[in-house]
Amino acid sequence: MSHNVCDRSAMLGGLRFHYREWPNPGAQALVLLHGFTGHSRSWDSFATAMQANYHVYALDQRGHGDSDWAEDYSAEAMVEDVQRWVTALGLKKFVLLGLSMGGRNAYQFAATHPEEVERLVIVDIGPEIASAGSNRILTGVQASDVFASPEEALERARAANARADEAEQVNRTLNNLMLREDGTWTFRYDKGLRDGSRPLARPDAGDGWALLGKITAPTLLIRGELSDVLDEGVAERMRKEIAGCKFAVVPAAGHSIPLESPKGFLEAVRTFL
Repeated sequence: MSHNVCDRSAMLGGLRFHYREWPNPGAQALVLLHGFTGHSRSWDSFATAMQANYHVYALDQRGHGDSDWAEDYSAEAMVEDVQRWVTALGLKKFVLLGLSMGGRNAYQFAATHPEEVERLVIVDIGPEIASAGSNRILTGVQASDVFASPEEALERARAANARADEAEQVNRTLNNLMLREDGTWTFRYDKGLRDGSRPLARPDAGDGWALLGKITAPTLLIRGELSDVLDEGVAERMRKEIAGCKFAVVPAAGHSIPLESPKGFLEAVRTFL
């Protein structure tokens, strides 16, 4: 199996999007949606591992990675991006997997386009977010975002998450940086998402719960054992709201499961798929 990967772009609704593709012609499509402040390269090792069985696609969602920045960061806008993208690619009956913000976009997509999603994997997110996690994330994005060097950015990332797998952390951090004109480095994702001028809109919890009941695809919910975002009670209720929902806990992982426990994450997904 050749582990080739292609970088591609598509114009969707007036914005230019970047995505990565790990081809396996004839295999079912597996679509990956990253989390807030993440990017398609966050999936490199996971996608490579899944390429033996799937034709894998990972999107840089609006405002992230190498995709255009936008004014509107609502879940509705992001779900529409996914719809335009899978339509442009001609994908049907695919597996959809999303982490955090991408997980929320994934379950909203699966609820509103049930005929297109054959299986769904929701990673560490629900209609309600534990305040400890949202506060940590907010503090993180508001911290200084200019670095003298990529190494300084890496040191900061290591300090912010001591549980992160080193190889994953290096790949995720270095591929999230861009060089500024003055020779310093900053993050690629839209500064408006960091300084509060274009915040990430969080959908109403009631609307989120209502959406879960409309999901028809066999679903796996994955929670990090130490997650400060997906509360155990919320996860329990999600399992009741989504018909036939399977549940997996990845031991010793917090919210960023693929970053902190890549092996445990891969195992949880493979067991379901």
